[in-house]
Amino acid sequence: MMNFIKNFRNDEDGAVTVDWVVLTAAVVGLAVVAFGAIKEKADLLTTQIAEDIESQERTDP
Repeated sequence: MMNFIKNFRNDEDGAVTVDWVVLTAAVVGLAVVAFGAIKEKADLLTTQIAEDIESQERTDP
């Protein structure tokens, strides 16, 4: 029983797993923030392109 307790106390596999989970969550969080910033500008650009295409179609014979 004492060996089990010593081994359990020295085992760091769970700590490494927690580190990777936290790191992965941070990367996903940053990706969500970046997507939000890019999406807003991309929507604006898409709207402007659509308006330019419509104005070109109206002026073409």
